[in-house]
Amino acid sequence: MVQQPKNMCKLLPLLILTLCLITIPSLPALDFGLVWNQNLQYYETGSETVLDYEGIVIPRLTGIWGSTGAFHVSLGLNYENDPWAFVPELLTADIYMRGSNLELRLGRMFYIDPLGFIAGGLFDGGRVSFDMQAGTFSAGAWYTGLVYKKRLNIEMTGEELEHNDAGLDYGDFRNTYFAPRRLLAALDWEHHGLGSRNRVAARAAIFGQFDFSGAGLHTQYLSAKLTAPITGLIFNLGACLELIQNAGGFNTGFAAELSTAWQNPTHRLELLSRFSTAEFLPISSIAQSNVLSPKLSGVSFISLDYTARFHRVLSASISSFYFMRSNAESFPFYNPNGRFLGAEVYGGLYWSPLSDLSLNVAGGIFLPSLGDIAPDARNLWRIDVNLILSLY
Repeated sequence: MVQQPKNMCKLLPLLILTLCLITIPSLPALDFGLVWNQNLQYYETGSETVLDYEGIVIPRLTGIWGSTGAFHVSLGLNYENDPWAFVPELLTADIYMRGSNLELRLGRMFYIDPLGFIAGGLFDGGRVSFDMQAGTFSAGAWYTGLVYKKRLNIEMTGEELEHNDAGLDYGDFRNTYFAPRRLLAALDWEHHGLGSRNRVAARAAIFGQFDFSGAGLHTQYLSAKLTAPITGLIFNLGACLELIQNAGGFNTGFAAELSTAWQNPTHRLELLSRFSTAEFLPISSIAQSNVLSPKLSGVSFISLDYTARFHRVLSASISSFYFMRSNAESFPFYNPNGRFLGAEVYGGLYWSPLSDLSLNVAGGIFLPSLGDIAPDARNLWRIDVNLILSLY
């Protein structure tokens, strides 16, 4: 049961007040907006059927000065029904400054790795970028321990998974609200005009997380991705090598992806495959599908995704996945002689009659009977209804 707060957290108002006092007096233009996002989820977990309702109200404030600087602040009030709880958070609070070939961003900002399945979310820190003929080079460092835990979904250990799943207790705010304490540092490079016709895009990064929570788990990653259009198709090739350090010594993990896509203004078809070893540990638990929704650790899959825009206000998509265990060490609690987890299908309709209003209805099913690891397990399914209203 969620307890009522005895004292409001002083961190969020202090950060907002400091930012506003520094920036607002020098801003010639301010812009305010409000986003109201509602989600209804009805799904089968394998042991029970669950109806969840959650939403978030997001007020935001942006400002600019001249042609060199801007700032953005957005808050979030989350509410959910399992149990009923209200969770405040500071979503973004960053200051942005740009010169002729230099960009500096400080505060709470979004970062995602080149492959999009290792680290992604809001982080506190800074990032500087240099535009050069050889590409854009960036260096950043961020801290995770002041961000709401479900905004980052750091679940690198079993204890962190339990911490992330537990509800917020205002009586023990410090130990139930924040994400695990880690320092993330990254060196990125990207270029969008490689090749003889300047059509190949590339991105690479060296980054890692250093544990300050006591788990003693440190990981470093070398990742790269190439995107190239060839004869009307778009090809993507990416890979990541991971070095893992813990009390047991050193280990390595590996993950890779290959995809090809065809698209025109109203249709898109993509074939994607991803592979990861059992040792591979992403920093953020980024779901790879909508029903089974595993993170990319010891699992591999192939998927086919189709998206169509039937009308200016109406579009639809359907995705199919087939999941496999990468090796015998993956999912050790299942049939040791099996390799195939099963298949998933998920589709939806997306209606947006106005630029600031959208209604999305989607659903899907995962079928373990189409695999050999747990063929007698119950089917997993889910139905999602999402309503977004933006006020400017």
